[in-house]
Amino acid sequence: MYKIVKAEQLADKIYLMDVEAPRVAGACEPGEFVIVKMDRAGERIPLTICDYDRETGLVTIVFQIVGASTQKMASLKAGDSFMDFAGPLGRPSEFVREDLEALKNKKMLFVAGGVGTAPVYPQVKWLRNRGIDADVIVGAKTKDMLILEDQMRSVAGSLYITTDDGSYVQKGMVTDVVKDLVENQGKRYDVCVAIGPMIMMKFVCLLTKELGIPTIVSMNPVMVDGTGMCGACRLTVGDQVKFACVDGPEFDGHLVNFDEAMKRQQMYRTEEGRAMLKLKEGDTHHGGCGHCADNQG
Repeated sequence: MYKIVKAEQLADKIYLMDVEAPRVAGACEPGEFVIVKMDRAGERIPLTICDYDRETGLVTIVFQIVGASTQKMASLKAGDSFMDFAGPLGRPSEFVREDLEALKNKKMLFVAGGVGTAPVYPQVKWLRNRGIDADVIVGAKTKDMLILEDQMRSVAGSLYITTDDGSYVQKGMVTDVVKDLVENQGKRYDVCVAIGPMIMMKFVCLLTKELGIPTIVSMNPVMVDGTGMCGACRLTVGDQVKFACVDGPEFDGHLVNFDEAMKRQQMYRTEEGRAMLKLKEGDTHHGGCGHCADNQG
């Protein structure tokens, strides 16, 4: 069992938990994720790691209520436990494996939208702990939906906040801020990392491609099973088929077919849609083994 030592609500339907998971905390890196399961009959829920402390063995997760399982998870309190807390899974962020001196010469921009702020935070923190400052843009629908502002401010080189309705700092989309920084303020970036809703990542990538900024996106929003067995997170990246949970979750955003991924995500939410995808994709429907007989979706 994995004890919850802290549980708090960050915003409407968004929750944070610190969980005792020493093995995960000791091995995880920014960009990776865990799969949590509340009890024997519970659903497997993949969640990107928001933070970790190797000394205390704590792992921080942030999640949003999107269905019955996450609604039930939101009712858990400090002192309760998860039956399973498996990880780390996926591949670490690319920069974790880069030469540190070369990385220090790069100017990095992070763009976070909504709950995407949670997986952006450990990446920026990892860089700050190694003496590298990165600019961060955080977007939210309203001031009340903004999360982790203080934490992000403590690790970002420069933090820019925007809200869709203008209820906090400035009104506009994250793409407005990216464009202003580059075209009006003369900022130059070697790489952009964008994490948030699919539609946000799509439009960030359209803009950064136009601006000539290589961009990495995290496709964790499409993950369901987290092992490649359900086929939910199948993507087209360039001319290749990839699965977010086993090949990612991070990919070259300029190569991701977002329109296909968003359409597929909608289809996967219904039983008929899942059956249609399985029929169409045949043996390539699954990522973990490629030839599973049963649809685990």
